[in-house]
Order: sequence, then C-alpha cells, then structure tokens
Amino acid sequence: MTGSPSDVDTLLGILDLEPLEINLFRGRTVTPDGGRVFGGQVVAQALVAARRTVEAERVTHSLHGYFLLGGDPRVPIIYDVDRIRDGRSFTTRRVVAIQHGQAIFSMSVSFQVVEEGLHHQGAMPDVPAPEDLPSDDAWRDKLMARFPSAAKRDWMALRPLEVKPTSLDPAYLGAPGARPSMWLRTRGPLPDDLPTHQAVLAYASDLALLQAALLPHGKSVFDRDMQVASLDHALWFHRPFRADDWLLYTQESPTAAGARGFCRGEIFTRDGTLVASAAQEGLMRPVTPR
Repeated sequence: MTGSPSDVDTLLGILDLEPLEINLFRGRTVTPDGGRVFGGQVVAQALVAARRTVEAERVTHSLHGYFLLGGDPRVPIIYDVDRIRDGRSFTTRRVVAIQHGQAIFSMSVSFQVVEEGLHHQGAMPDVPAPEDLPSDDAWRDKLMARFPSAAKRDWMALRPLEVKPTSLDPAYLGAPGARPSMWLRTRGPLPDDLPTHQAVLAYASDLALLQAALLPHGKSVFDRDMQVASLDHALWFHRPFRADDWLLYTQESPTAAGARGFCRGEIFTRDGTLVASAAQEGLMRPVTPR
C-alpha cells in the first residue's frame, strides 16, 4: 500500500483532540485489524493534551513517559492533564491516558520560555542522502517479504511518514549491524506552528527505536520467538525544525540486560543540526513461538 498526503491529514486529525472539560481531552485511533494502539500515537496525543493547557509562548523541551498497558484501538483514549506547576521560566504538566477505567500511559512534559544561551552539539553521521536511497516502498516490500505479519502493524498501514533506512538489511531485517539510521518526513506539508511539528516527531520517535537493541543479537521486532514492547519513552527538543523536511534519525543501543534493551536516538536536519534526542527502554523477552 502506498501512502499519500491524505494519510498526513489523517494523522493531523488524530492529533486534534476533542476537549471534554477543563484539563480533559479525548483522542481517537486509526489502526487496522485490532491489535494494540501504536505507542508513538499515545505519546503524541499526550503531548498535544499537555500543550493545550500551556501558554502559547512557551515551547516543549522534554517529555518522559511510561507505557503501562497496551492500548485498545476499538475505543477512544481519555487524556487527563494535571497542571503540576506554572513557574516564571518553566511549566510542568502530567498527563495520564485512560481506557476502560485504567491508566495505559503516563507522561510528564516540561515547557520553557524561549531563552538564549551557550550552544554546542555532536556531529551528524556521514550517511547517504535521501535522494540516493531506494524508495519508501522498497524497504517496506522487503520487510513484508521476510515478515508478512508486519503488514498488520498500524504504522505500516497508516502511512503519514515517508521513511528511508540508510541500509535496508541491518536497520530493519534483523541482521546484526552497527548504528541504524533512517531519513523520515511527512508525505505532505504541515502547518507552520512548531507544536504540530513536535507532536508529529513524537509520533515518529517510537517508530523503530527498540530495533537497535535487537540488532546485535540478529533479532527483529517481528520475530515470533521474541516478545517485544516499549516500556518507557523520553524525548528532548533542542532546536526548532520542520517534520515535513527530511530528518535523519540515528539510533544505538549501548546495553541490554534483564530482558530489557536500552536505546538512544538523535534527530538531525539535513544541514547537520541536532534538533532532538530520544531514549527508550523496551522489553525484549525470548519466548517459545506458538
């Protein structure tokens, strides 16, 4: 299935939460064949809910969340925002996502007044430009040829993002490899406001980060002998960016232990500017296939 700009409109609709009451919002899900709600969707919707309770002049600079239960795609998700603190420079919010009377996700978000200060950053890896890589459909076809069940993943069916791994084999197909990376952008233009671009990047940041912890073991998130799930997720926004321009998402896993893998990611613009960083720990438990 080839994605289209209409998938971007669908994503923007998912991120446009319905206000129910002060500090209370409802989000919907678009996902195929049951299963679980994509974690990136819950992160992004929770960020939007928190953003709705904060002054427009303050920008999101970090979020830290925990996945508690798998989301049910058949029913809406209720987001309850707690206004923890409104300070002179920083604003803090806590968001709880609720389904069937239970918390499925909790997240703290921090906002800051725009300030100037010292600047430094690491270098972007030397990778092929997106124009020099195979099409988005090429890696998806190769992925589904090896793992037919991948077609049922919600992020494979809803296609708001154009994704180009810089190397097809190590990045997604379960072969041992070094630091995986991918170019990504939305398939169509986004509004000019920064919060929308941050919400879209929050959605994308959970796309394949845990795969980096499986690569050293020759495993994939699609292997039937592995139980894989995100446990927590953190994202830091360093500088403004556009999610409808190409962004390079580089990933690494410094360690795995206790049936958990720890992963880090960095997001760069095409000119090498580091705009965001991510971190995640996930369950990667060997199991006996049914």
